[in-house]
Amino acid sequence: MNSTHFIHFNSTTPTSFNHPNHKSNLYPSNYFISFGHPSNLFPKLPSLSFKSCHFSVSTRASIPRPVSEVYLEKPDDKIGDKADDKIDDTAQLKLLRLKLKEIGIDCGSCRPGQTYGLHCPMCNGGSTGEKKLALFISDDGNAATWNCFRAKCGWKGKTQGSAGVKSTYNSMNKLTKVKKIKEITERELKLEPLCHDLFEYFAERMISKETLLRNSVMQRRYENKIAIAFTYRRKGELINCKYRDLAKHFWQESDTEKILYGLDDIDGARDVIIVEGEMDKLAMEEAGFRNCVSVPDGAPKKVSSKDLPSQEEDIKYQYLWNCKEYLEKASRIILATDGDGPGQALAEELARRLGRERCWRVTWPRKNDNEHFKDANEVLMFMGPAVLRGVIESAELYPIKGLFSFKNYLSEIDAYYHQTLGTEIGVSTGWRAMDDLYNVVPGELTVVTGVPNSGKSEWIDALLCNLNQSNGWKFALCSMENKVREHARKLLEKRMKKPFFNVRYGQSVERMSEEELEVGKKWLSDTFHLIRCENDCLPSINWVLTLAKAAVLRHGVNGLVIDPYNELDHQRPPNQTETEYVSQMLTSIKRFAQHHSCHVWFVAHPKQLQQWTGKPPNLYDISGSAHFINKCDNGIVIHRNRDPEAGALDLVQICVRKVRNKVSGTIGDAFLQYNRVTGEYMDIN
Repeated sequence: MNSTHFIHFNSTTPTSFNHPNHKSNLYPSNYFISFGHPSNLFPKLPSLSFKSCHFSVSTRASIPRPVSEVYLEKPDDKIGDKADDKIDDTAQLKLLRLKLKEIGIDCGSCRPGQTYGLHCPMCNGGSTGEKKLALFISDDGNAATWNCFRAKCGWKGKTQGSAGVKSTYNSMNKLTKVKKIKEITERELKLEPLCHDLFEYFAERMISKETLLRNSVMQRRYENKIAIAFTYRRKGELINCKYRDLAKHFWQESDTEKILYGLDDIDGARDVIIVEGEMDKLAMEEAGFRNCVSVPDGAPKKVSSKDLPSQEEDIKYQYLWNCKEYLEKASRIILATDGDGPGQALAEELARRLGRERCWRVTWPRKNDNEHFKDANEVLMFMGPAVLRGVIESAELYPIKGLFSFKNYLSEIDAYYHQTLGTEIGVSTGWRAMDDLYNVVPGELTVVTGVPNSGKSEWIDALLCNLNQSNGWKFALCSMENKVREHARKLLEKRMKKPFFNVRYGQSVERMSEEELEVGKKWLSDTFHLIRCENDCLPSINWVLTLAKAAVLRHGVNGLVIDPYNELDHQRPPNQTETEYVSQMLTSIKRFAQHHSCHVWFVAHPKQLQQWTGKPPNLYDISGSAHFINKCDNGIVIHRNRDPEAGALDLVQICVRKVRNKVSGTIGDAFLQYNRVTGEYMDIN
């Protein structure tokens, strides 16, 4: 089968058994059970324990083994050992045989202390009728264990003859009892051809007499009422029958095998349509699609949150497993379930089991401005077969998490083309000298580096002030090197364009007034949100991003500053290199930026430069890993002139060394003038 969601089994059945501890053991551990009986009940039974994918077995005794022949003693066989005769006649052994018979195992005159090979009542030995059920009866004749060694079955269990009502064995018998499949015939069910009134009933729903006859739709009388009988067939043989009265009450034959309605119509089909009701199956045929089946049961209220169950535990959808040989041949399965909530939940449950990669889904047309048509029969009745056929032909690929088409993003592409948001090609930094080199795009990562005391943090602060003034952006600041009050002073000086203090660096410039301070404090509170670790622990990158996410959702911040890299906690597993760690960390930051449309500035110091000549460092000089330049969207080096002979000391070189998106800038250098009094960066006149 193309889908990996159906369980596949090896058709080869081993004919010998190796001890589980032996390396050549043919049987995987999950085909064995851990009996865990008390030693007084099972003196010769092993105690099995599972560890990971392996198990260990005590060598005190053997477990039920697969046998190629059955050596059962018939009731009239002569038994030479009188002691065995005595055990064979004990009441507890007789009770055990009765319990086994109730479960479905007919052990005949099996004797205690031996292992027998029987027909498995669960799988009936498959198509070849193999006798692969290994049954072991304990020496005292009071307990039995069994295991079917057919790879496609693996049925196993245990019971005790003397089990009481409160015994755990008693409850287990209820779980392992084989459900007998009832065989039915039209004669036994007293099915009749449809009467004229029912033909008229279907005609009102646009279902023709020819379609009804071809699908063997019949009727059954209950006292003075007539019910529609939908016959479920496989290879022409009647398997199940589902009834519907005119009041839309449904019921089915009990103890029959669950299969899809119309199963023979998809035998060998490469395209299969699955609908939610028999009427929809008939409607599809009126639209020209015979390769359609209906599920036998209703839809769930919602999609299960649990993992996909095994075949044995998947009771509600057992009909899929019973029809596996038909469905596994299909390369495309169109899920045309009802358009309501339960119908969509059914589609998801079917896709989980059949494989989303080969499933398609339909969208029912609109009935009016507020609602859509519910199902295939409703579309057929109100819009005709041509529209119904068009719905199926326009079915779309079933969505797979993480797999998309450009078609899913056409509206976003249009918005990008028309620059609907206004930030698609980047927001200006506020400096004319940088307009052609670097513009701030939401959702990108900019790595900033430079030698110590070159003004990396000062330049980022000035950039944030510009973005707030021109575009109203808000920011989350994770600045570990700055005290809160010092960081506030720097930001206020840039905003108010006046020194915070009237000493030394302030020179003769007037200090900001208290009124200006109050205005500035309100601006700080409205614009910036601080991410700080107040205890002695270093913050991890995950801790920072978690709080940044909260800042985005709660305060609507547009940018995040992490300054600097070496102030974070960088503990990593012993088997992870620093290069691998940095790569993983930067990936997390980029995903955060993209998912929340938040620009991130990440300050990273260069490694120690042994023979520094005074020139700007390279992005590859960043301490830790070359991934800083490999993974960032933009890479910027801040460099300040320290040589009076080389030029003005307030000259700052902004080296744009990487721009991934050519729409927002290009590689090059810009020069800004630094105002030491207010911390502002200005274009050079």
